[in-house]
Amino acid sequence: MDNEAEPVPSAEVDRHVAACAPCTRWLVEAEALTRAVRVRAAEDVPDLVARVVAVAPRPRRGLPVRLALAAVALLQLMVAISQLLSSMTGHTGHGGSAGHLFNEGAAWNLALGLGLLVVARRAERAGTLLPVLGSFLAVLAAFSAHDLITGVTSPARVISHVPLLVALVLLFLVHRAHRQHPIPGSPTATGHDGDHHVGQAGGTDPSGGGRGRGARHLSPTAERRTDAA
Repeated sequence: MDNEAEPVPSAEVDRHVAACAPCTRWLVEAEALTRAVRVRAAEDVPDLVARVVAVAPRPRRGLPVRLALAAVALLQLMVAISQLLSSMTGHTGHGGSAGHLFNEGAAWNLALGLGLLVVARRAERAGTLLPVLGSFLAVLAAFSAHDLITGVTSPARVISHVPLLVALVLLFLVHRAHRQHPIPGSPTATGHDGDHHVGQAGGTDPSGGGRGRGARHLSPTAERRTDAA
């Protein structure tokens, strides 16, 4: 047998309240109480602006290093553009496959300069470019040493690659500065950079090594129970 009472139509309730003085009085008092609870004067709160500004990350932290990286990126772009112009005007002295290899090198330098400019603008991208530039310089150093020994190239040509070495150092400094003091709103600052893994209990996943300095993922404050009561 169903113990739940059938709902009373609202029209019938309204007719009863209109004809019943105690119910009318109770409705008026209930509405007044609801209004008193929901509508209240705003309470005074302390001014926390100075305290928040004092602990907020400094957006200009690491700016000199990023400006230096941007300068190296522009230098790299100038080298790439010079190579491309020489190729188009036919002043390279290469033809056929050698000329195509020269164009590939120019395209690589152009792409690398653009990548460094992007990192100078968005420091959180530094970690993605570090392995690329580092591996390139390692291979370049080996070939440069071989070419110097065999006399294929000159020391001046090898020295022209020094800006790339400087770019690698600056790239590492930008990456480290961003890891220590993430820019507000970046993936590292919000804890979504893939380096921090938080379990269901809110602790750090051992695979993350406990090295996280940025914000961590928050675990749910309440979970629906799936087991039987």
